[in-house]
Order: sequence, then structure tokens, then C-alpha cells
Amino acid sequence: MYSVALQSPWNLQDWRHAARIALRANVAPEAINWHGQAQSVLDFGADLQHLPALREAPRVSAEFISLADAVLCHRDPHRHGLLYRILWRMAAGEAALLERATDADVHRARELEKSVRRDNHKMKAFVRFREVPGESNAFVSWFEPQHWILDRVSPFFARRFAGMRWAILTPYRSAHWDGNELSFGPGGIRADAPADDALEALWRTYYANIFNPARLNPRMMRQEMPQKYWKLLPEAQLLPDLIRDAGQRVRDMTERQPEPPRRRIPAPAAASPEPTDGSLIALKTAASQCRRCPLWQPATQTVFGEGPEHARVMVIGEQPGDEEDLTGHPFVGPAGKLFTRAIQEIGLDRSAFYITNAVKHFRFERRGKFRLHRNPELSQVQACRTWLERELAIVRPQVIVCLGATAAAAVFGPGFRLMQERGVVRTLADGTRAFATVHPSWVLRLKTDRQQGYEGFLADLRMLAEEHDRH
Repeated sequence: MYSVALQSPWNLQDWRHAARIALRANVAPEAINWHGQAQSVLDFGADLQHLPALREAPRVSAEFISLADAVLCHRDPHRHGLLYRILWRMAAGEAALLERATDADVHRARELEKSVRRDNHKMKAFVRFREVPGESNAFVSWFEPQHWILDRVSPFFARRFAGMRWAILTPYRSAHWDGNELSFGPGGIRADAPADDALEALWRTYYANIFNPARLNPRMMRQEMPQKYWKLLPEAQLLPDLIRDAGQRVRDMTERQPEPPRRRIPAPAAASPEPTDGSLIALKTAASQCRRCPLWQPATQTVFGEGPEHARVMVIGEQPGDEEDLTGHPFVGPAGKLFTRAIQEIGLDRSAFYITNAVKHFRFERRGKFRLHRNPELSQVQACRTWLERELAIVRPQVIVCLGATAAAAVFGPGFRLMQERGVVRTLADGTRAFATVHPSWVLRLKTDRQQGYEGFLADLRMLAEEHDRH
């Protein structure tokens, strides 16, 4: 009999590693005793890890991997053995086992998967962050999941609340986001999280005003929002009174005299404020309220330039991407990371540059859950031009690097041909040296010869090193 204890019983890679060793050694499911408790250690019992490999590990479908990833988060103590038994049967010739919904093992695994997915949904819906007293932009939430789902759901909060520092505490484990990296630590107790903050009253006022007594269904409400979570929700304090008064409020609504519909007239767009002084801080504050084009409406925020106020080099990109829009910082997404890597390879320091974009808001189109980049229109580039001109006037760089056709057109004019004139240094009317190259996102989009594209991008940027040494 072999005994396997997993360090992280919810972790797919830990279980997969042990299952692969056992399967290659031809160890039957009934010969393994799986242990999966939080904070246990990796232990292969009677030298399971030293058994000889008697066969190759079979390939498994993406469907099984997805199923196992969810099932392992369940608290059922038999889930590891259940998954190994399914894997064993698939390797023994039942390749289409997962298609048999009436099979006892498959049916049980699907039940566990469904329970975990419900718990995922509850966590996304009922986590409430509260501000940490005395700290800036720091928030903590307490949550008690039914299953071990913290590692599985935390990346959702890292994407949704990328611009703030937060921690989610659970009884068995904690997740921490510092604005750049997600990490995990030991669990805690409810007293470790703030019980209230200044936003609680605002949230309760909002909920009281959107509550519709005519659609009250307490049974369905408790099914969708179980009472075990009410203690975590600020709006739950209002529910007893709102439920008690719902009948009278419906009667009042019924007896109220009808009112003619109001014609909704959209308010005119506010003019963009002017900066109060000649500093980048004042300019950034003014740009945060910009309404010169419609891009501000769907965007999360204005993404302004960053860097030393009198940097020798200004790097101009095209527009923010998804990660930039969420964090408020330029060039922090995949393209920004590629640019940073290239700058480091040529021996320069990115922090010495002033980095901005020709357009300050993210233009995108939705595809399901994703926001896909769309090139800005000429009118949007022109609307943002005043901010770029003021950045140039304040920073007064000696060298300008344009990344992409939009940035090049904003500096050299609409007739600039990027692929023909990339890497060619020009002297502008005010004596500033400037050149253009491709945007790093262009390199990332290459399906073939990506390394060659990167080498060309790197060769163009070496002009920057030469200009830097020249000054």
C-alpha cells in the first residue's frame, strides 16, 4: 500500500506529479492512500517516487485537466483517489470515459466540479474590501469559502482591482496583491480584517436606493445570497428592514399618481480644464478630466506620462493598453515589458526616460470578457495633441523616440512612412533629435520570425544609445 500526502491538496501540479509517477509505475488506484490536508507535506509513503517506470504516461485531454483543476479544490477527502481512478481507467482504454455522464465516477466528479464553480461565483460576488486605517490605497477582505478556491479565484481580483493594494484573508490561506505581483501566505481570523470603513455608509445608501420591493422574493434571495455571507456584506444590515417594509412600499408605489415620462436631454460635455501652472503634476491633473473626445467614457482612467520632469529622452507610444488602463501607468503590459527588456539589453535605464502616449485613453472593443485594442482615429489623436505638446514643452527632451505609426504621425506629421523611415534620425524645428521605430506590440503580434522582428526593433533602439552618448 502506498501513501501520498500533498503539500497543497488543491494544487493541480502537485497531484499531477504524484499521479504521473504512480501511473507510470502501474500502481492500481486501490493500492494508493491519498492524503490531502492543507499545510501537509509532500510524502510518497513506501517509496512510490522511486518505483521504476513501466510504461509511458498517457496524454490526457484538456477537458480532464480542467475537470481535475476544479475538483482538486473541493473539500471531499476522496477527490484525489477519484481523479486517479478516472485517469487509470482512461489510460486502460476508456479514452471517452468523460463523455459517459451516467458513469458513477464521472457523475461524482462533475458534482464536485459544479460545487467548486458555485463557490467561485460566490467569492467573486460577496468579497467586500475594506480600507486599512492609516494606510493609503490598502484594502483587506475577510472571506470564508466552502472549498479551497483562494488560489483559483485570486487572479480574478488581481485583474479587476489591479490599481490598488489588497489582501484577501481566509481561515486556511491568504492572498496578497501589491499592485504588481500576487502572493500567498498563511490564513488568519476575521478580526485581522477591518470591520468597517468610511465607504460602508455610502454602499448602504446605494443599495437601499436600488432595492426594488416589488420584485422581492426572499426564498430566491437566500438561495442566491446565502445568509452565511450576510455578515460579510455591508448592505446585509439593511435587509431585515427592507424586507419588513417591502409590502408598504409596494402599496405606496401603486397608489402614487402616474407621472408623464421625462425627456432625457444629455448634458453637454464639460470643457477640459486648463492646468494652473507649468508643472507635469498640474498637467496630469488637468488631463485626468479631459473630455475632448469620447474615449474617456468607456476607459477606466486617463493614462498620463511618467518619468523625470526634465528627462533627456522622451518615449512616445500610441495609446494605453488593457493593463495600462487598469493601473494608470504607461507601458506596463506585455508591450511595455518587451520595451523594458530591449532597453536593458542596450545598456540604458528606463527610469531615466519620460514615457507617454500620443493618446491618453484606451480605445478597445469587447469580445466576450476581453477588451481588444483598436487603433485610435485621427480625430482622437488630434484631440490629445494638446497634452502631448504641453508635455514636450515642459520636459524639453533632447531625443524623442516614437514607437509605432500613430506616435510617429503625431511628431513628424501624417505623411510619415514608418516602415520606410524607421531608425532614421531627424532634427526637428526646435533642434530636438527624433526617430521612429515599430511599436513593441507589433513584434509580439508576429506569428513567424518574431526573433528577427525583435532584433530589428533592438537595432533601431541602438540609435537611442548612440544619441544618448552623443549628448
